[in-house]
Amino acid sequence: MRHAYLPILIPILALAILIAPLAASARNVSESAPLSGDVQAAGDQGAAAPKPSQDYEAMARDVIARLAGRQFDKVHAQLAAQAAAALTADKLGGAWDQITGMAGSYKSVKDAQVSEVQGLHVVRMTCDFESATVPATVGFDAEGKIAALRFGMPQTKTPWAPPDYAHPDAFYEQPVTVGDDPHKLNGTLTLPKSKGPFAAVVLVQGSGPHDQDESIGPNKPFKDLAWGLASNGIAALRYNKRTFQHPESFKGPYTVEQETVEDARAAVALLAARPEVDPKRIYVAGHSLGAMLAPRIAQGNPQVAGIIIMAGNTRPLEDLIVEQVKYEVGLAGAPTPEGQKAIDDAEKTAAAMRDPNLKADQTVSILGAPVPGSYVLDLRAYDPAQTAVGLKIPILVMQGARDCQVRIADYEGWKKALAGDSLASFKLYPNLYHLFISVPPGDTTPLSSPADYNQPGHVAPEVVADAAAWINGTPRSSSCRGGVPTAGGR
Repeated sequence: MRHAYLPILIPILALAILIAPLAASARNVSESAPLSGDVQAAGDQGAAAPKPSQDYEAMARDVIARLAGRQFDKVHAQLAAQAAAALTADKLGGAWDQITGMAGSYKSVKDAQVSEVQGLHVVRMTCDFESATVPATVGFDAEGKIAALRFGMPQTKTPWAPPDYAHPDAFYEQPVTVGDDPHKLNGTLTLPKSKGPFAAVVLVQGSGPHDQDESIGPNKPFKDLAWGLASNGIAALRYNKRTFQHPESFKGPYTVEQETVEDARAAVALLAARPEVDPKRIYVAGHSLGAMLAPRIAQGNPQVAGIIIMAGNTRPLEDLIVEQVKYEVGLAGAPTPEGQKAIDDAEKTAAAMRDPNLKADQTVSILGAPVPGSYVLDLRAYDPAQTAVGLKIPILVMQGARDCQVRIADYEGWKKALAGDSLASFKLYPNLYHLFISVPPGDTTPLSSPADYNQPGHVAPEVVADAAAWINGTPRSSSCRGGVPTAGGR
């Protein structure tokens, strides 16, 4: 199988599973880029506007069939012009290879639903692969061109089994709804059966269109955490990410506010209103992107008593992209021409993200996937470590030493910024990778590898134990203003 040198962490595009959040209204940073989406593949029909009776389901199924048949040039020829300028046929192929690398060989489309969303004819499908099912969305514009092409996280066919530290007889779960129309999100509140009110944690996912369990391959890190914490007398709230449940809403300029922050704050408010929850002991535990944003979620929010930062980066995202691509290419030894091209593309992406002339209404091509300039500019203006310094609330920073996505350098960034802060605690785990799962014994790479994500495992028991001990050992906050407790430390 052809290897796809794409990093595991990029904004909105975790593992390139969401191939392209294509917005018809976005314009490319490079105005002179060739509009190759208007070029038809040999043998294809012209791009005349489809008739009202156009069979969009059949068209969407054909797109998936062409990807599976490695006819990436033909799929590229079907893309809307602005999308085609940013997303090459090679990038389509690379993304498809990453999906099949996680889910196995493609088998068929199991089901499909057609709807009209913001002027697009949207077809949502469940694609069946050898070892997982993968949600897919194809959106066609008025001319029948592909204006949206998204793949969700693979859902493994291997049943999830609870970790040993989870005791289902010690807690129960209730379905909840986070947020308001039109972006309501399905969630689950896990509550201990003992007498409350309880300390509670909001779990905030990393990059990409995650479900409430943060399912990646056969693993469900947030379900592990929720069940483990509830077994220790702590309530936990997890919910679908907006990019997972409402991907159609990401059209035009947007930032991490819409992707993550707004919904996390709504989740905190939901917990504060629950009688089972102690409103003075509500914590935000973010992972990856969610960890990087945890200080921002807590900033100015008196309902947040403390935050847990799990593998959160302090360095700019563009630096991580280049670092990850170089690391993954290096796993195979000296760079092949394909590997060197991947490095060059990553460095080109980083340069585009650093462009001092970038405007919010432009689009940045991040390894071939178009992302709004507004998203990049918003992150450029945000300093997670310095925001954390200003919170003056308890903070726990957790890091796996073998994480190839977010490195020790980022962990040290938190330590440096919070040095001397009696409210800050730090935990480094020698053999854990990005999901806080132990690196498989057979992995001899310097850190970890993308293949590790396909191996079933659980969040390490010491991580759950440390988080629970930290929460249970943190005193109740009194009334806060601007996110700063007026009394107490640990």
